[in-house]
Amino acid sequence: MPSSALHVARTGLEAQDTRMRVIANNLANIGTTGFKRDRANFATLAYQDARVAGQQSSSETAYATGLNLGTGVGILSTTSITTQGTLAATGNALDLALDGDGYFQVQLPGGRLGYTRAGNFTRSAEGLLVTSQGYALQPPITIPEGASAITVAADGTVSVNGAGGAGPTEIGQITIAAFANPAGLQALGDNFLAETAASGAAQVGAAGEGGRGSLRQGMLEASNVNVVEELVDMIECQRAYEINSKMISAVDEMLKNANQTL
Repeated sequence: MPSSALHVARTGLEAQDTRMRVIANNLANIGTTGFKRDRANFATLAYQDARVAGQQSSSETAYATGLNLGTGVGILSTTSITTQGTLAATGNALDLALDGDGYFQVQLPGGRLGYTRAGNFTRSAEGLLVTSQGYALQPPITIPEGASAITVAADGTVSVNGAGGAGPTEIGQITIAAFANPAGLQALGDNFLAETAASGAAQVGAAGEGGRGSLRQGMLEASNVNVVEELVDMIECQRAYEINSKMISAVDEMLKNANQTL
C-alpha cells in the first residue's frame, strides 16, 4: 500500500511540473503578437478494481459499492484558448489585426501553408507583403514601386495610390482562413500553426464573411494572456506540487517506521 501511494504522489509531481511548464510558456509569451494561451487538461490514470459494485457478496446479496483504487493522474492534453486579444494601434500601414475569428495564410519553406494571428507584415525587396522571417503572405500581395498611401479595407481589399498622384488602385485582396476546430491546429513555433485532421480543412474566404473576422489596418492583436489569472494558476500549481512532495515524505516516514518495527 505505501509503495502504491509513492507512485500516485509521483504522478502528481510530474503532472504539476508539466502544468507549470504550460503556465511558464504563457507568461513568457505575454508580449508575443497574436499569441493564444494554453491550458493543461488532467485525467485520472487507470483504476485497480479490487471489488466491483454489484458483485455478489453472498449467495443472496451484492455489494452496493465497489473498492476502486486510483493509480494517479496524468496530463491528457493542452487546449489553446482562442479568445480575442486586445487590439493595439501602431500607426504602421502594414500592421494588420484580425477582429474576430480566422488566420492569415503564409507560405512556409517547402511549400507548406502556415496560419498565424500575427499581422506584423513588412515589404520585401520585390514588393511582396512578408512576415518578419521573409515568408510571403498568401495569396501574394505585391506593392508596386513608388506606390504610396497603402490602404487595407475591412474585407481585405488592398489599394495603393500610384506615383505622380494617381488615384487609388486595387492591387489584390487578403483572404482569411477559418477552421471548424481552431484548438486542433498544431503549433509550429514562430507564431505559426499548421492544419491537422482535428482542426479540419481551412475554409478560405473574404474577411468579415462566413464568421471570419474583419481586418483592422494599423493595429496588432496582443497576446490574450491574463497575468493575474496565470499567477493564480501558478500559485495553485505550486501548492499542489508541495502537497504531493509532502505525501512522498509522509509515505517514506511510514516505510521507515515499518522497517524499524519489523
